Amino acid sequence: MKTTLKLEELMMFVLGIYLFGLLDYAWWWFLLLLLTPDIGMFGYLFGNKVGAFSYNLFHHKGVALLIYLAGIYFSIPLCQLIGVILFSHSALDRMLGYGLKYDKGFKFTHLGDIGK
Repeated sequence: MKTTLKLEELMMFVLGIYLFGLLDYAWWWFLLLLLTPDIGMFGYLFGNKVGAFSYNLFHHKGVALLIYLAGIYFSIPLCQLIGVILFSHSALDRMLGYGLKYDKGFKFTHLGDIGK
């Protein structure tokens, strides 16, 4: 099952790359921005609860899709870009085993403990 889930996340990452290709941005923007959602980790400077909330906000695919779809609906390419980056990053993270965080600490995720 673990392999199946990783393949599913890989396909979502590929979808993110495809959606980025539909946008009018140079490809280097994708590479430059791909790790920016990790800014949510800075919430851990204020404790586990704030950290988990901020991390999960930047890594929630539903939030990413809402931003992307709002960008399409209101014709705002920047929102589309943000949505694609958030979605792609989240898929890549989950493919690598980094899931949404519990407020017990950074290493406790919905995919299991990191470093196990």
